[in-house]
This record gives sequence, C-alpha cells and structure tokens, in this order.
Amino acid sequence: MPNFNQTLGPTPFGFYNSDATFQTEADGMVLFVKRKLGDDVLSVELTHKEIWACFEEATLEYSRHVQELKIVSELVNVLGQPTGSTDLTNTYPHRTLEYLLRLADAYATPAGVGGDYDATLGFINLTMGVQDYNIYDTLYDSQTPTSLVADLMPSGSRGKLRIVEVFHFEPLAAQSFLLNASNVTNFLATNFNYESYVNSTVFYVLPVFEDVLRRGMLKEAFRVRRSNYSYQIIGSNLRIFPIPNTSLNFSGLGASKLWLKVMAPQNPFNASYTDDSIYGISGPENVPFSILPYSTITQPGRQWIRQYTLALAKELLGLNRSKFQNIPIPNAELTLNGDALRSEGREDKDKLTTTLKEFLEKLTNQALMEAQASIAENVQKQLKYTAMPLGKAIIFG
Repeated sequence: MPNFNQTLGPTPFGFYNSDATFQTEADGMVLFVKRKLGDDVLSVELTHKEIWACFEEATLEYSRHVQELKIVSELVNVLGQPTGSTDLTNTYPHRTLEYLLRLADAYATPAGVGGDYDATLGFINLTMGVQDYNIYDTLYDSQTPTSLVADLMPSGSRGKLRIVEVFHFEPLAAQSFLLNASNVTNFLATNFNYESYVNSTVFYVLPVFEDVLRRGMLKEAFRVRRSNYSYQIIGSNLRIFPIPNTSLNFSGLGASKLWLKVMAPQNPFNASYTDDSIYGISGPENVPFSILPYSTITQPGRQWIRQYTLALAKELLGLNRSKFQNIPIPNAELTLNGDALRSEGREDKDKLTTTLKEFLEKLTNQALMEAQASIAENVQKQLKYTAMPLGKAIIFG
C-alpha cells in the first residue's frame, strides 16, 4: 500500500501535505474508509488519492464552518484593520467600540461635536441696503479671502454647501452684579462668591452654577427680547435682518463682513483626515482567516472530519458505481448500488453539517453571553436556598 509521504501530489490542493499530523492520519483514513465501506468482503473501487482528496475536503469544510463562526463574532471588531498584515486564525483579539464610534461620527458631524469632516469658516462682504446674498457667489474663505468657498471645493465633490452656523447677533452687554454698597461686600462677592442677605455682617456662600445660570438667562433675554438680528436660509440664498446700513456692527468685526461656518458635501471615501482604514477589512470576503492547521484541531473536530470523509467517500464510491448500472455475469446480471450510496452519502453530509452548525451557533459571542447570564442568575437562585451555618452565612440575592 503506498504511503502518503511517498506519493507525489497525494491531495488536489496540498494544503495539508506538510502537516505531520495530517500525514499520519491520512494513512489511517484509507484503512478506516475502506473497512467502513466493506472492503474486507467486497472490493471498494476507491484509490488512495480519492480517499485523501475526501480527507482534505472534509478538513477544509470543517475549517470553513469554524472560521465563519469567528467572522460572525469578530467582524465588527476588525473592520478597517489591514487585510494582509495579520493572520487572525487561532487569535483572540481584544474587543473595542471602534465600530460603534465610527457609526456615531455620522451624527456627531452635523451636531458640531466631532465627526469626520471639518467645517469651513467664511465671510460675506455686506453691502449697504442689500439684504439677500447667494452663498455660492458671495461667501469667501477666511484663509484665502480672495477665493470663494465654492471654488475651493475639489473637482468632482462639489455639491450643496450646508450652513452650520451664522454669526449674526447683537453684541451682548457685560454682566455685572451690584450686591451691596459696602466695599467689603463687593470684594467678597467678586472674589469668593459671597452675598449678603440680612446685613453687612452676615454672608452666604453661593454656588458657582448660580452665576452661570444668571449669565445664560441674561444672554438669552438679550437675544430673544431685545435683538432684531435674525436671518433666513432659503436654498442658496441667505437673507439677513435688519437691512445692512452704516450703523450696524456685527459681533464687533465691523459692518462690512458677516461670518458663516459652512460644510461641504461629505464624501464617505475622503474624510478631513488621512484614513487608511477605508481600504482595510470591509466585510467577510476579506477577513484574513486562513485554513485551520490540522495539528491544532482537537479530537472532537477530528472525529467530525473522519465521519465527513466517510460520507464524501461513500458519495464518491456511489458515483463510480453509477457509471456501470449493471455488470453481466454468467447466467445473470449484477446490479450495483451506486445510486443508493450517493443518496446515503449526501444524507450523511447534511446531518453532519447540521449538527456542526447547531453546535457552533451556541458558541457565538452573543450566545456565550446569554449562557453566562443564565448561569449567574441560576446561581443566585440556588444561593437563596443555601443553609446558613450558625446563622452567620452571607446570602446573595
């Protein structure tokens, strides 16, 4: 009988030809398959290479199912990572929230609290008596005052400019608190946040948030009740109120300029910073999981591979025998069981695949967390009924 190591090209792909454990198992697999198919009684029409091909396919099939489980469990944790720098097979990476944070960036950008895209500061040169301004024709960039913001947008990415903020409001009056005519009281109130309520000798410390609330209330009161500064945005036009004239002074920057913060259309492949992660792992098709080394597969997995190899060999034997439905013999005709073997082999494969999938589904991260939570809950229930020695035991729950 030819030995696996002595055979040239024993398997179709050669993924495990150099694995010492696979080599040892391959020779035993031939004997296992042939005996299970009745070779001691009736010759089994399978070559050693055919059985080794089934053995390789069964091992690859087991590796596929296991790696698919890891992809389901780890994909959100490795998205954006380089595709070829690290082999994730037989690794246990740390968990991160990068996936959730990246999703949240889409909402953080328009809210102005972070995100992936920068806003552009620009200004409009106001003209006395002119109330309406087209931001594509009149908005200049603060860094290059002679260039329109719309013209600085890269070719191919031009679109609607989104106005983030309009700095158009009346300057606020300074806030002051006259708490007491006494110099001592004013000193304490200003430097230590004390205030006198009864007389000049009794003081109460005030919380700092009270000052913050007062300033905020005064600011809103000025803007809502006193200021007539407002604007409207309709399409590409900005209408400001009141109509500009020589007496207006916008935010202390002079009556000639109105400052705006705008944002260009967001390109998902061109953030405001260099981001190589968009070329990294993007889905299950390029997660760097390689085939499982046979030597790292434990006995439960190897037993599944043996049974799957037998099912593949049974199907292959049935295919071989189906080529000759009947063989003439003296005074009779021999009918081969090729169709029955093929059907039985396929049924065995389906059963083995279903069993493996059901087992692996219990090992996803979500399933493991649910199982651990159930165990913890049941432990709490059991501890409630634990006897209390001398009445000194601590019962949880």
